[in-house]
Amino acid sequence: MEKLSNERRIIRLEETDSTNRYLKQLVREERPEEGSLVIADYQTEGRGQMGNSWYSGRGDNLLFSLLIYPRQLPANESFILSRVTSLALKNLLDSFTDDIRIKWPNDIYWKDKKIAGILIENDIQGKEIDNTVIGIGLNVNQQIFPVDLANPVSLRQITGIQHNREHLLELFMREFFLLYRDLQEGLKMDIEDEYMLDLYRVNDYYWFEDCKGRFKAKIETVLSSGHLVLRTLDSDEERRYAFKEVSFMN
Repeated sequence: MEKLSNERRIIRLEETDSTNRYLKQLVREERPEEGSLVIADYQTEGRGQMGNSWYSGRGDNLLFSLLIYPRQLPANESFILSRVTSLALKNLLDSFTDDIRIKWPNDIYWKDKKIAGILIENDIQGKEIDNTVIGIGLNVNQQIFPVDLANPVSLRQITGIQHNREHLLELFMREFFLLYRDLQEGLKMDIEDEYMLDLYRVNDYYWFEDCKGRFKAKIETVLSSGHLVLRTLDSDEERRYAFKEVSFMN
């Protein structure tokens, strides 16, 4: 990882409504250096993609937002940042356990349980991205989750030991900026290929559901736009979906 600026901001909060919201406001006010972070012990309004909520116990998990300036990245290619972030999280977790996969578009799964979520918000200027705030919630030491959460799991539950959140953050930053540098050097295809290899439920047929009902299909690819392309088992039909237009079924 190339050395980050000594001028970058690192803000640690006991509580905030949303680390993404806090960092986006900071960008509007003072435009801090790339690599700046907002880290919180607790979020009152943690969010996921497309309005999903993100629950985390107080002080148990790693909750933070990271600022980057992906200059010269076209807005219509922004999904590559989702690939970079999810791969960085996977690479980090691979150091501690097996069976870590990326569930499209960017949830991180251990077997069939969710261990991390990502919320990426881009500020667009013209046809390019001016700045990006990457919010991450990683379940680290939490052992009891609300019963209404479908399938959460923490690193402590997987490994049986408590983990240092600061150490995990350092590992993530290293993995992220290694991949981010690859992106800046034009290795976009390598990142896309690695993402496809690490996808949850890839290379076989599984049950999905869209607005027309349930069907069995396999993942063909994920486009640069972020759309998921499936091929159905019964009709050998190719179908393309944006996020929330199709669901994985158990």
